[in-house]
Amino acid sequence: MISRYDQIISHHHIITSTYHRITTSSYHHITTSLHHHIRNMTVLYEDNHIIAVNKTCSEIVQGDKTGDEPLSETIKRYLKEKYNKPGEVFCGVTHRLDRPVSGVVLFAKTSKALTRLNEMFRTQEVKKTYWAIVKEKPVNPEGRLEHFLLRNEKQNKSVAHDKMVPNAKAAALSYKLIAHSDTYYLLEVHLETGRHHQIRCQLAKMGCPIKGDLKYGFARSNPNGGISLHARNVEFIHPVSKQLIQIIAPVPPDDKLWLTMEKLV
Repeated sequence: MISRYDQIISHHHIITSTYHRITTSSYHHITTSLHHHIRNMTVLYEDNHIIAVNKTCSEIVQGDKTGDEPLSETIKRYLKEKYNKPGEVFCGVTHRLDRPVSGVVLFAKTSKALTRLNEMFRTQEVKKTYWAIVKEKPVNPEGRLEHFLLRNEKQNKSVAHDKMVPNAKAAALSYKLIAHSDTYYLLEVHLETGRHHQIRCQLAKMGCPIKGDLKYGFARSNPNGGISLHARNVEFIHPVSKQLIQIIAPVPPDDKLWLTMEKLV
């Protein structure tokens, strides 16, 4: 069954500049021509230069040793079919999400957009908001975490240290408790740095491993094999039009706990 989402476009003013805030949300069920599905891929937003999709926990952003088709290739097929394009189709990867993580991912449809978005991600001009479900209640309802993360390539895992150790990288994020059920807590997380498994590692270090994340200490896996970490929102100035774009990724529609948490916010 195809889920339906809406697109809301409104006009705002900041000082003397006019910009558009474009959001997608599951709260009003209005279909638009921007949402298409190929192999269950959901397109949240698309224009001439960028495309954003709502990744599931089973999808990969870019090709890896599994040989599974990555979203970058699925998007190429989608663009080729939708626009009847001959030859090669361009789709640039601007950032990544771990395979077990769901949520919004941005891709570039032109080389110009790719170059500019890569720089915007590097300089942290793209603001990303994550939602994480944890079983342990944080000691403080909101706060900032600072650690030094050391990556273990063989184990594909990072370890958080309170003090600097050789080859570690500084990592920082802020979190806030925004909802809870009888047994779980929903944290909103904002990254200040982009380290390997940063949110997973730092929340576990705080004593709040993400639901389903066996690698970082949660007791049980999730039925779908993913973890309860969702890239909820991305906000940035469009690299070409200079409009303010905000894209909200609805939570996984087949997960009752996610749906409950979304309603509680």
